[in-house]
Amino acid sequence: MTHQLDEGDEWQTQLYEAAYRFSVSLRELNDTNPWPENPVLGQAINTLATELWDRRFGLTEIRTALAEAATDLPRYAAGEEYRP
Repeated sequence: MTHQLDEGDEWQTQLYEAAYRFSVSLRELNDTNPWPENPVLGQAINTLATELWDRRFGLTEIRTALAEAATDLPRYAAGEEYRP
């Protein structure tokens, strides 16, 4: 018997897939960055934040989401600086 995704499951799958594709693209750009003095991640997060603002996400909403993500990351990373 196959499990059929409901609307919420499908939405969550799309959300995770978008984040995954973004992260893969950034890794590829980072690995080929011709200007190592200009870190890719900082530029990407800054550009993402401005793009979110352009798409009518609020400044407080963006700031809160970024801060919450940074606060939660050590739990996910289990004390590791980089994925082993």
